[in-house]
Amino acid sequence: MINTVVDELAQRHDSVESAEFQLESRTYAEELPRRLRQAINEYRITERSGTLVVSGLPVDDAALGPTPSDWREKRASTTLRHDIAFFLVAALLGEPIGWATQQDGRVMHDIFPIKKYENDQIGWGSAQDLTWHTEDAFHPLRTDYLGLMCLRNLEGVETTIADVTDVELDPEVRALLSERRFFILPDDSHLPQNGAAGETEHDERVAELRERSLRAVERALSDPEPIAVLFGDPRSPYVRVDPHYMRGAQGEIEQAALEKFTTAVDSVLTGVVLRPGDIFFLDNYRVVHGRKPFNARFDGTDRWLRRLNVTRDLRKSREFRLDGAARVIY
Repeated sequence: MINTVVDELAQRHDSVESAEFQLESRTYAEELPRRLRQAINEYRITERSGTLVVSGLPVDDAALGPTPSDWREKRASTTLRHDIAFFLVAALLGEPIGWATQQDGRVMHDIFPIKKYENDQIGWGSAQDLTWHTEDAFHPLRTDYLGLMCLRNLEGVETTIADVTDVELDPEVRALLSERRFFILPDDSHLPQNGAAGETEHDERVAELRERSLRAVERALSDPEPIAVLFGDPRSPYVRVDPHYMRGAQGEIEQAALEKFTTAVDSVLTGVVLRPGDIFFLDNYRVVHGRKPFNARFDGTDRWLRRLNVTRDLRKSREFRLDGAARVIY
């Protein structure tokens, strides 16, 4: 049934980035199998688990072609059918969104090793542990869910995860982490040199909004807003954290509490190896994620994931989008 829906959409659309595809994606998502729709709805509503895996989508490794060397590469889309399937499944959770400051404003992102970022704390790194974090933790409009679709993972690289509900803390540490006393800086993927393809923007309104986005990132770097690491129901809290981009930004007491939290998370950290065709969803309000290091070959056979950010409420970002149907946040 999924293949039938994907076939129909692939005949009419050449990218999931088109406004026309995005507008009708939710309608077509309702044609996916009932069992899948029910599982995703229960995951979204009950919050009994922080993760969900959808498996069994076919991936022809030979037809994919080589893993790209940079997301800026202009290439024929060998991932269209996978992108459509991934987008439709994600649409059952909410609305996929993109950032003007990430991967040139695309909604569907690439995750693969890039040579110049080999040792960096960024999704394109490889040689170092990608420290666990919640996605875009610095931003008030950060995603509700993070979706990863595996296209290639010959190395068996682990995605590391931990659910905050499994983390044990002393009451006084938990109380301190629940106060708005902590600061998170933007991660490197939002910096101008990493998030743009370098092309000139000719639409004045888009150029204006993009410039506003860059200024917002600059403000978040120089004068971040205080946030709570834990929030929501104290008995089952949500989490907002990115330890690597919180270093040096805290007071002494706050840093001590953050280090205790880090130790507690490390003690329950586990890993999952995604296989081609797996779609892995994480609740970005409950689950931190990272990645184990691996030896990238940069020969076209390296690990390749596609990524979607999914919001439960598109309307809350209306001020920062071009129009009501637009998915890119500026």
